[in-house]
Amino acid sequence: MLKVVALSLGALLILWIGAGLVIEALFAPRDVRGQMVELGDRRLRLVCAGPSDGPLVWLEAGAFGFSADFADLQDGLAAEGVRSCAYDRAGLGYSDPGPSPRDSAAIVTDLERLMTAAGVNAPVVLLGHSMGGQHVRLFATRHPERVAGIVLVDAATPEAVQIPLVRRFVTTFGNLSQGTAVAISLGLAKPLFFLGDRIGLTGPAVREKQAAFVSGRHARNAANEASHWLGSAAMARAAGALDPAWPVAVVTAGAAADRNGEWGRARLAPVEASDHGSYAAVTEAGHATILSHAHNAEIVAAVKRVIASAALARAPVTAD
Repeated sequence: MLKVVALSLGALLILWIGAGLVIEALFAPRDVRGQMVELGDRRLRLVCAGPSDGPLVWLEAGAFGFSADFADLQDGLAAEGVRSCAYDRAGLGYSDPGPSPRDSAAIVTDLERLMTAAGVNAPVVLLGHSMGGQHVRLFATRHPERVAGIVLVDAATPEAVQIPLVRRFVTTFGNLSQGTAVAISLGLAKPLFFLGDRIGLTGPAVREKQAAFVSGRHARNAANEASHWLGSAAMARAAGALDPAWPVAVVTAGAAADRNGEWGRARLAPVEASDHGSYAAVTEAGHATILSHAHNAEIVAAVKRVIASAALARAPVTAD
């Protein structure tokens, strides 16, 4: 009896994974948006949109995220005449893997190399979503000459993980990420292909998100990043605070941040530390859906505020 049950379960598992492989083969994207940029030892995918002149917004995705997360936001920025670039971190999406550990130090080093290889020389507005917020923080403090301003979208701050509840969440998330990566690497998630876009994207990026959702390589490298979250946050804190002269905008999803709570104060701290800070809450959006075409208008507005403040700060002062 046990043998029959085991054989039946084995057959169902084979059918499950086989069905997923068929779905992936039929619906995974054939063409990759953007370009592959050579770093010498490997390549990273870069996707830019909008007019070639004017200020540039550089987009940093959150945990398990990559350039596809920002497709709708890039469309929204381009419609306002703003150029933006998103990329896939090493081992995520369509980028080649990089050496371990995949902590903020490694990510920031890759980002600096990518900008240089792509010919990005002028200061940019850095935009970080979720865990990407602390990568932005470390990059900004290490390369201040490359920064014009900062936008944090429902982003983690390096100080936030010192709150016990947040620290426990981050630790649990890192552990669950490892188990998830194993399951996905075994092909168990492949039949769930169509559940991959939890943002609510439009266009070809939808298929990219779905393909990444069932990719073992993507999951393993994303889990590697997640497992170093606390260490990366410590790196960012040790690197120092953001320059108060940089304009900073914070946009959060859900209820507005409460200054009376630890979590709320942590989210608002970058705004209050800036000489040109602004804050907005998108109450109807979720942590992921805030990036979608349905909810990202406030992010676009925040980017434009930061660009305007940065331009004003650079304007020469003339005597009457």
